[in-house]
Amino acid sequence: MAANIVPIFPLVPVVAWGTILTANTAKDGTGTTSTIFTAGADGAIVQRVRASALGTNTASVLRIFVNNGSTPATATNNTLFAEISLPGTTLSEVGSLIPIDVALNLPLPAGYRLLAAIGTTVAAGWAITAVGGSF
Repeated sequence: MAANIVPIFPLVPVVAWGTILTANTAKDGTGTTSTIFTAGADGAIVQRVRASALGTNTASVLRIFVNNGSTPATATNNTLFAEISLPGTTLSEVGSLIPIDVALNLPLPAGYRLLAAIGTTVAAGWAITAVGGSF
């Protein structure tokens, strides 16, 4: 079998996002999730995901799932890919809230999606933004 030795680069930049407020304690991608990225017809790459607090929140955890393009309500269609702690945050008009970045560099087949969930319900919410590109 011949290997692809030619570099491939994204053709179209993609920035996609969702907002999360409600807890999902399922570790299988079912339950309350936000679709934050969908791969195009030729596949895609997700370079990173950024979580930005939208105000005062209690501490939580961000979980990122890969979904095979089918219903996320079926656990076997999802896999937990990454998780990172989200700190408690306090809204301020004189100081910034620091975003949390997760480096992925994850290639996705056509139609696959990234789903995001948090472990505890929060007051203001988190904006979850995925940055990548479609091939």
